Formats: sequence, structure tokens, C-alpha cells
Amino acid sequence: MRHLFSSLGSRLPVPAPVPVLALTLTLALAGCGGPGGPGGAGATGDAPSTATSTQDARAVPPGTADAGSGPNAAGGAAATPAPAASADLPGLGPRTLARVPATARQVLVVTGEDKNSPSSQVVLYRRTGDGWIAGRTWAAHNALRGWTEEHHAGDLRSPIGVFTLSDAGGLLTDPGTKLPYDRSSAFTIGGTGFEGEPLAGSFDYVVAIDYNRRRGTSPLDWTRPLGANKGGGIWLHVDHGGPTHGCVSLAPEHMKDLLRTLDPALHPVIVMGDDTSLER
Repeated sequence: MRHLFSSLGSRLPVPAPVPVLALTLTLALAGCGGPGGPGGAGATGDAPSTATSTQDARAVPPGTADAGSGPNAAGGAAATPAPAASADLPGLGPRTLARVPATARQVLVVTGEDKNSPSSQVVLYRRTGDGWIAGRTWAAHNALRGWTEEHHAGDLRSPIGVFTLSDAGGLLTDPGTKLPYDRSSAFTIGGTGFEGEPLAGSFDYVVAIDYNRRRGTSPLDWTRPLGANKGGGIWLHVDHGGPTHGCVSLAPEHMKDLLRTLDPALHPVIVMGDDTSLER
């Protein structure tokens, strides 16, 4: 596993045209949101948000539960051993590790199954005096066509790289995050995703991934420092059961856990990409 911003040369056959998806948004979104829909839906481009915001995944795969957490053979509760620390972040090669800021004490690693897959796994690591401690493994979705190191608006791929995590928000009340949280009705979404699944609730909780956006603003801020062609609106958000446009999606309980755990004082970042790219 190994940070985020360029496109590797693997090519995939051009898929059949993605059906136009009927979306109901109270703002213009792209990437994980934009005109035509958010990253979970088939957005086609970026546009500034006109909404006024107000401050205010699926099941864990087998074998990822903490060892010793179940009852023992005698019916008593088995002790849970302390997680083992690792000197380096597992699965990340030297090129990717070099992009992780030295100040980062929380690193969310998103590992795609392969370059063209919309399925991935997520692990949150925290740095201690003994090294990196892994949290539980969560299943996730990424973009329909997989991953790229040269993300562009509408390419239906998630950007590979290492990005900071600075701002959060959602349709629902802040679940207890230390990140700035923007609760707004502008996070409302309707319609269906790529596999016909309903999108309602996808933006109940979101964390903006700091790809081509202005840090320190609501996820609804549509400023694009690299230009509109480089896409944007790449979020962590609630999983709707299918591929996204460019975002990473997690089960609602995992999004709430993540929001409660991320701490700006620990300088959290996300490392995301397919497993081969991250291992470089």
C-alpha cells in the first residue's frame, strides 16, 4: 500500500456510456458533487455552490475483527491484546511514504483492489511513540473506473495521492467531530447511482478530501485552485452500495466513527490509490 496526484499509464477498455442519472441536489456539485451530481452519482463538472451553509460502507470483511475480542471456550470474555505497532505504514512503498507529512499522526489508508476496480479497503492508522497502530479494516467504494494519478473532471476515476483532511459537514447533526463541521440542507441528494441504487443519505456525513479545493472552508465551497478541468468535490461520504464518481464511500456507522476520531491537532491525511500504485 503507498499518496495522491498523477495518472499511471494503465488503460482500460472504454466502457459503455454511463447512463444519465436523475439527481435532486440543492446545490451544484461535481467530483463527489457537481452539476449533474456528486461523486457517488455521475457528476459531469464543477461549479460554484450557491448554497448558504450553516456552521453548526458496508460490513467489515471477515477476519478483520480484533483478535481475542469474542468469548473464550469457557464462556468468559477473552482479553483483547494491544495492537502491534509498525515502524512504517503497511503496504506503502518509499515513493508514497515520502509524501506523508512528518507531522501527520493520523493516516487514513484507502487501498483499491486494482487500478480499474471500484472496490477498496480503508484502515485508519495512528502514530504513537512505538510506531503506527492500525484500526479496523472497513470495506469501501471508490470511483466507477478505479484510480488515476492525473485526475480530470468526469473521468470517473478517484485521484491517487496523499491529501490532508481539514473540513467536514453533512445533512445530519455533527456526530461529535473535532473537525470544522458544516451542517446544511444543501447536502440533500436524490436519484440513483451507477447500479440503480438510491443515493438518498449519501451526504448525511462527509469529509472533504483536500484535492483541488480551498482548505478551511465548507465541503460545499466550489473554489478550484488547479482549475475546473482538474475536477474536485472529492469527499469521503456515506456508502450508497455502488461505485462513486470520484469519492470514497463508507458505511454510515464507519463515517460516524471516522468523524469522531479525526483530530486536526493530529494533522490527519488520507493516502489513497490502488494497491500497486501505493506500493511504489
